[in-house]
Amino acid sequence: MKKKSHWLMGLFFSLLLVFIAGCGNTSNAVSEEKKKNTDKVIEIGYQKFGTLNFLKAQKSLEKKLEPKGYKVKWTEFPGGPQLLEALNVGSLDFGHTGEAPPIFAQAAKAPLVYVGNEPPNPKGEAILVPKGSTIKSVKDLKGKKIALNKGSNVHYLLVKALEKAGVQYKDIQPAFLPPADARAAFEKGEVDAWVIWDPFLAEAQRTTGAKILQDGTDLVNNREFFLASDQFAKDHKDIVNIILKEVQSAEKWVSGNKKEAAKFLAPQLGMDEKTLELVLQRRTYGLEKINQKVVGDQQDIADQFLDLKLIPNEIKVKDALPQQ
Repeated sequence: MKKKSHWLMGLFFSLLLVFIAGCGNTSNAVSEEKKKNTDKVIEIGYQKFGTLNFLKAQKSLEKKLEPKGYKVKWTEFPGGPQLLEALNVGSLDFGHTGEAPPIFAQAAKAPLVYVGNEPPNPKGEAILVPKGSTIKSVKDLKGKKIALNKGSNVHYLLVKALEKAGVQYKDIQPAFLPPADARAAFEKGEVDAWVIWDPFLAEAQRTTGAKILQDGTDLVNNREFFLASDQFAKDHKDIVNIILKEVQSAEKWVSGNKKEAAKFLAPQLGMDEKTLELVLQRRTYGLEKINQKVVGDQQDIADQFLDLKLIPNEIKVKDALPQQ
């Protein structure tokens, strides 16, 4: 009887070990499946305003990518420099910025590539002064405290505006602040001027009575660029093309339906329709492929930033073009 009991006990423990091992295998299989699903999430960074906002709100990109087994995760950033820092550390696959942030990012060895751009939009950024300010021209900015987002598009606008007015960059006091903090400092009178882009520019004009001292006309292009991590662009050319096609489609719709687009986007951004109508009216439209003219314009920015010691080393913009 004892032998039978020992035999049954042995059988029980053997079956228990098999069961535990099976659970472990199942757990590993589930983990592998989760990993596969995670690998098919596309991380996209966007800012307060741009074509990607429409894609996010319309969910048209998700509809295109779902049959291919991809999901989209959207993350908002206060500006291009912060967005490209996330791309640099591997937290993003795709995003959009102005023309200056990629220069700083490339100088920091970020693994990025340019995959498209929009036409010049010089009126979409400007140097603002408060209502009633005694500052009447860019020359008057000498010795003044100016708020801006470091490394953003407006950084280059400020450089070019000062250069044209004969004021040296070292003769102003830059206050490097993201848009929300810069707006607060501007309204409290803690800074003398603010260099900012739409839609923050239009909102400040409409709600604070701020005056445009100088916009980008005849100074800068203020292009919007679409960028991807180098690895993502290499491994997912088809997905990049799908994203760009959806961008193009959204651009076309917005350009022909500005009032409707402003109404649609207002609750998404927490801004009033009139402000967004102003932004959309002065904005330019149309996705373009990167060409040599654009590369040359970007190289000019990089060279000037190097001269001013705003970047630590020389870069070649062409090195950040996708491989054919």
